[in-house]
Amino acid sequence: MATKVPNPTDKYVGSRVRMRRLMLGMSQGVLADQLGLTFQQVQKYEKGTNRISASRLQEMSHILRVPISFFFDGAPQIAGRAGKGAAQAPSPVYVTDFLASSDGHALMRAFARIKDSALRRSIVRFVEAIVGDVGDD
Repeated sequence: MATKVPNPTDKYVGSRVRMRRLMLGMSQGVLADQLGLTFQQVQKYEKGTNRISASRLQEMSHILRVPISFFFDGAPQIAGRAGKGAAQAPSPVYVTDFLASSDGHALMRAFARIKDSALRRSIVRFVEAIVGDVGDD
């Protein structure tokens, strides 16, 4: 039997759920309990394996304290579905994917705690130098 590939929008929305949950320091178990689900179901939602219904998404928005639009901000465009004149800018999905990871979340939290702006800029320049992207904005 062929493995079903998650829909890109479902995967994106799930990654936004995960990112917000991590931002709040909430475990999958806590979110699952508040939704009346198992943590495995939350895992499936976050991976995009299972679609989140409109009513469930509304419930999540209340629990995670974000508007429903948060889950779609920056979502990938569906090919051939953009309206006339719609911008064709690429979606920064890699940023959302990174921030939804535990390493990305930990790095973001630690970086945000650095008060010295010159030090933050130095760290960014250092990382850019490591990957060879200096000046490639």
